[in-house]
Amino acid sequence: MRTTDLFTQKTVFSLEVFPPKRDMPLESIYPTLQELSRLHPDFISVTCGANGQGGNRTAEVAATIKHTYHCETVAHLPCLYLTEDDVRHTLQELKVHGIENILALRGDETPGKTPIRVFEHAADVIRFIKEEDPSFSILGACYPEGHTEAKTLGADIRYLKQKVDAGADELISQLFFDNELFYRFLERCEIAAINVPIEAGIMPVTNKKQIERMVSLCGATLPVKYQRLLAKYGHSPVAMRDAGIACAVEQIIDLLANGVDGIHVYTMNNPYIAGKIAAAIKNLI
Repeated sequence: MRTTDLFTQKTVFSLEVFPPKRDMPLESIYPTLQELSRLHPDFISVTCGANGQGGNRTAEVAATIKHTYHCETVAHLPCLYLTEDDVRHTLQELKVHGIENILALRGDETPGKTPIRVFEHAADVIRFIKEEDPSFSILGACYPEGHTEAKTLGADIRYLKQKVDAGADELISQLFFDNELFYRFLERCEIAAINVPIEAGIMPVTNKKQIERMVSLCGATLPVKYQRLLAKYGHSPVAMRDAGIACAVEQIIDLLANGVDGIHVYTMNNPYIAGKIAAAIKNLI
């Protein structure tokens, strides 16, 4: 099923996982996938792992989600290190597995590895996929506070519009912690005639080092209440986990009350946390 079609029916609830490292057996992720599928998300997206190094494991994990656990899935496709033939091969592989949805990304540069740059930007690979096989539903990334490389928020919105015009059918946002910033972002999208569904990307603040690293990488604003949460509970894993879950649920409830198109939870392969969040909002979706 094309995930784009889901938004005409309901508020979408989706999850993200990453594939096992190359030195780990693929089966090591199966218990996580089994537990996440029991939460009945509308889809589970699969990243390419740390630094985009998941390789064909992304397709393998996505195929397992769809055919073993009977949940719709989305395969991430970062393009910075890909040739046109690489993309064609990936599309063929996904097609064989019956995977209809792709999250097309530029991707981050890997230290010590020179980008191919056939596809300089995500819009380039989105356009290419649409020309090669328009049957795929294509998702794109968006940045409520602007991409770290964008000179201004206005410039970032103009580029986002290029992604949509190139063929992106829906968008998933980078993590954010201040809902007011997200609402202002949605207003800018509306003004720019970006008229596709936009899911809010939620990262539960359940691990101090992890959140500090993510914030430093993506430039997200960490409100004072989260800073206090990290200061008070950051050295107590269980307390930090429970407080982070509570904050994520509070954030999601506010988003749902304001009519967002969907909620996309970055699970970090932790089904316990995802399960607690899903249980708390199951009657609100």
